[in-house]
Amino acid sequence: MSTNIQSGIDYASISRKNRSWDIIFASLGIVVLFIAISTLLALFLDLAIRGAPQWTNPDFYTSFPSRKPLEAGILSAWVGTIMVMLVTAIVAVPLGVAAGLYMEEYADKNWFTDVIEINVSNLAGVPSIVYGLLALGLFVQTFGMGETVLVAGLVLALMILPIVIVSTRESIRAIPIELREAAYGLGANQWQTMAMYMLPAAKPGIITGAIVGLSRAIGETAPIITIGALSYIAFLPPSPIGGDFPFISFEWLNSGFTVMPIQMFGWVSRPQADFQITAAAAGAVLIVMTLAMNGLAIYIRYRARKS
Repeated sequence: MSTNIQSGIDYASISRKNRSWDIIFASLGIVVLFIAISTLLALFLDLAIRGAPQWTNPDFYTSFPSRKPLEAGILSAWVGTIMVMLVTAIVAVPLGVAAGLYMEEYADKNWFTDVIEINVSNLAGVPSIVYGLLALGLFVQTFGMGETVLVAGLVLALMILPIVIVSTRESIRAIPIELREAAYGLGANQWQTMAMYMLPAAKPGIITGAIVGLSRAIGETAPIITIGALSYIAFLPPSPIGGDFPFISFEWLNSGFTVMPIQMFGWVSRPQADFQITAAAAGAVLIVMTLAMNGLAIYIRYRARKS
């Protein structure tokens, strides 16, 4: 105590003041979290209640869209959404992780890599319609790939690629340097250190970044509309499982498609009141699909942390 008096610094007062700020910020965070969760819950309950006559009907999930609102279903929409998201995940996650690993561990630190880092960070905030215009000009018009599941998956993969790259780099940076030094001390080279030690330790953070990116992609409409996705489709893409060897078919990649947000947009724009009920039911199903996808990813992340 005498030391504090002699130095003129009241450490006890500073500690009490810091604890007060901690309590204030913790309380503010709880309030913001409560508002966000309450808003999402209220939105989901509103959609679920308004669309109850439809989403409680099993035919709603196994029927194609129809001009009659009470007979319209979301079969083509939810199947198309799953296929597009499958392509998006297959393209964006491995490519984003590889790019993030290269930029963080292997790329030379110079002005060129600094420019790339700045552009990658900026691309994460580019409006989604810009990616749609890019895909329309590059994939559809230049390469002639058409309005297909593959093009939709590619444009959404390009959109979330910066998110995966940034999350990969930040996850690797968060690993204690002692782990890297211990691997080198055991005789591992740079690639062995990355593959056997750094990447497994960074896996939970990488999966979190992939969750955020895919959650954004599943609700995007602007880039899908820009490339010419159908708002009314009464058929399903070919099955990815073939009857002949090697029992895998890729014809579905070149098929026309629709997705849940576009289907909802088409119904909302109709004047009939019953279509609003159908759109509300589709919105509730889309939220459940997003939560289910996030839940699966969170489970995988939990298993990765546990192992």
